[in-house]
Amino acid sequence: MPDMETPGAVGRTDLVFEEEDLQYEEEILRNPFSVKCWMRYIEFKQSAPRHALNLLYERALKELPGSYKLWYNYLKQRRKQVKSRCVTDPAYEEVNNCHERALVFMHKMPRIWLDYCQFLTEQCRVTRTRRTFDRALRALPITQHHRIWPLYLAFVRRHPLPETAVRVYRRYLKLSPEGAEEYIEYLRSIDRLDEAALRLAAVVNDDKFVSKEGKSNYQLWHELCDLISQNPDKVKSLNVGAIIRGGLTRFTDQLGKLWCSLADYYIRSGHFEKARDVYEEAVQTVMTVRDFSQVFDSYAQFEESMIAAKMETASELGKEDDDEVELELRLARFERLMLRRPLLLNSVLLRQNPHNVHEWHKRVQLHAGNPQQIINTYTEAVRTVDPAKATGKPHTLWVAFAKFYEDNGQLEDARTIFAKGTQVNFKQVDDLASVWCEAGEMELRHHNYDQALRLLRRATAMPARKAEYFDSSEPVQNRVYKSLKVWSMLADLEESLGTFKSTKAVYDRILDLRIATPQIVINYALFLEEHKYFEESFKAYERGIALFRWPNVADIWHTYLTKFIARYGGTKLERARDLFEQALDGCPQKYAKTIYLLYAGLEEQHGLARHAMAVYERATRAVPPAEQYDMFNIYIKRAAEIYGVTHTRPIYEKAIEVLSDEPARDMCLRFADMECRLGEIDRARAIYSYCSQICDPRTTGPFWQTWKAFELRHGNEDTIREMLRIRRSVQATYNTQVNFMASQMLKVYSSATGTVSDLAPGQSGMDDMKLLEQRAEQLAAEAERDQPRTKDQILFVRGKASRAELAQLSRQANPDEIDIDDDLGDDGADDDEPDEVPLEQQSVPSAVFGGLKDD
Repeated sequence: MPDMETPGAVGRTDLVFEEEDLQYEEEILRNPFSVKCWMRYIEFKQSAPRHALNLLYERALKELPGSYKLWYNYLKQRRKQVKSRCVTDPAYEEVNNCHERALVFMHKMPRIWLDYCQFLTEQCRVTRTRRTFDRALRALPITQHHRIWPLYLAFVRRHPLPETAVRVYRRYLKLSPEGAEEYIEYLRSIDRLDEAALRLAAVVNDDKFVSKEGKSNYQLWHELCDLISQNPDKVKSLNVGAIIRGGLTRFTDQLGKLWCSLADYYIRSGHFEKARDVYEEAVQTVMTVRDFSQVFDSYAQFEESMIAAKMETASELGKEDDDEVELELRLARFERLMLRRPLLLNSVLLRQNPHNVHEWHKRVQLHAGNPQQIINTYTEAVRTVDPAKATGKPHTLWVAFAKFYEDNGQLEDARTIFAKGTQVNFKQVDDLASVWCEAGEMELRHHNYDQALRLLRRATAMPARKAEYFDSSEPVQNRVYKSLKVWSMLADLEESLGTFKSTKAVYDRILDLRIATPQIVINYALFLEEHKYFEESFKAYERGIALFRWPNVADIWHTYLTKFIARYGGTKLERARDLFEQALDGCPQKYAKTIYLLYAGLEEQHGLARHAMAVYERATRAVPPAEQYDMFNIYIKRAAEIYGVTHTRPIYEKAIEVLSDEPARDMCLRFADMECRLGEIDRARAIYSYCSQICDPRTTGPFWQTWKAFELRHGNEDTIREMLRIRRSVQATYNTQVNFMASQMLKVYSSATGTVSDLAPGQSGMDDMKLLEQRAEQLAAEAERDQPRTKDQILFVRGKASRAELAQLSRQANPDEIDIDDDLGDDGADDDEPDEVPLEQQSVPSAVFGGLKDD
């Protein structure tokens, strides 16, 4: 087949077809305008030589020049054929001509333009490529331009043609202003910083601009500040100072960085004095510690660099007098800057909150050694601080100001400061009261006692219009007359410097104003007592009692009752009883014990014993449950001392009935021990039997050991059997209580084996609660078999029975007999005891039996 690679071969008639092509040629003859037929033919000829394939494409396009599919595949095929060749090969130009012929028909197809432009870009034909991009933009509608521009911009960035690229970018931004960040970045890369700054400033000022990179307006502004401050010699079209100061008003939370940027601009421009002025202005205006730290560190670094530069130049050029002077000046300036840092930081905090009292005091301390600055600081502080908004106590400023004058010997000036301080409308009455008290303290320090009294009397004088202490609508000057702080100091001064009458008037005035505390009442009464006005002191106690309620009145009552008893003893017994009854009326349980003990002590010393016992009995009911046990002990002890031991029996019985289980057990043991000492063995045994009902053998082992020891000393076999039977019955009774039983069983078995499954070996799948229920049924059956008898059914060994009768009873068959050895063995502690119990023998006094003793 002859060469048909060129388009001119289409017109040749000496074409040679292979046998396989005939069917496709026939189909084309029948349907010359069918794209599908041509595409099937082309698909079949893919393995043919490229000139044959190209010829087939040319034939198809001659028939169908408007087919995008044919043109696209043809151009793609032609580009593929020259891909491995050198860009200077003429074949590239032939492919370019094919693209040009295609664009005659396909000039509205962006893909054809994109492929052509990309192909030209790879050939490095800069001018031709640029013109082709421009033709594409002119040919395509504007809605398709967004597909061309990325490739166009990438092309102009690839070659070092900044002027061309800038012009292309400017055209692009007219269509897509959101691409300004990319343009700015390119301008910075080609070192056209002036235009970059202009574009960045326009972006920052555009409120509708949305960053493609997600940057905030502040971040863009910060980039602008860095750009213009670090390149002052290249950015000529912008007013840097105005731009950065505009940012100071817009971004108030980032003042430190902006101030540093402005100073950096002047430093790079060589205007060092302007930079220093900017730093000074910054440290005097920033509002936060963070901004201050940034500015101050930058300021200090600037001064250090200036000193280092001056030292370096001086060493190179040789030392001269002017250079030394300038170096000393810079060193002094730097040292002064470092010394000013605490004061500047304090100024920042005060700008944040000018009503911060603590910072004003700290500022005064920073001016230590400079009286004029201290006076100026105090003056500014008292003028600036608003008491209603103050953080801290504003009155301390006035007090410290006056103290400063006092320490320097200017007493009149200090009085003037205090006088002005008393006219300030403080938020709290206590602040004004503190000023009055400090003024009085100052007069006392200088021994001006009369002046101190006059000051405090003036402070407590009744105002023209009365006001309530907590009425915030009234000024504090109208409410200070009810300040207890001022009245307390006046009372102390009157006691020390005034007369009895004036002191009494002050205390009476405090009580009339109803501002007294219990301590004030007690102090008043003690003052009257010191001057031998006993009845007046008791009246003071009465007035104090009328002012307060429980529990505040507790101290007054205790002091009053103690003083009254010490004064009158038993001479005014009925009056004392009335006082005690009045004190106990409504007295809380917490404070009752002390008053009842005082009352009972009064009755024991000056009254009747039965009255004292009645007071003790009332006390056992009036005190809290936690103190009942101690109260019963005192009651029993006093009853035994007054009436004898036998009269304590009803007290013991009452205590056992009232107290909870733990103290009741202790009381039972003491009661039984007392009966033993009296020889009342049967009574003691009954007490043990009664107490056993609240003594679980698992937890109260000492009680059962005590009872066992008692039976070994005073009982016999029957009594020991009865004790053991009661023990088993009590244990069964406690076992029938489900909750208690469950907790005890879990405790015992878990400590032994660690699991509840050991209760029923071989039944690992059984529920734990089911095991507990089975155990509870077993223990309930045992309890039903051994039901304990009630207290009134407990029989004791008859004292009148002879030994022969006892022996006869022991030989009778008893169906309820308990095997002592088994019981003791079950107990686990008496396995080693002998079968015969050794009983201790002792003679019983005849008075015990009375008329029941055998002749």
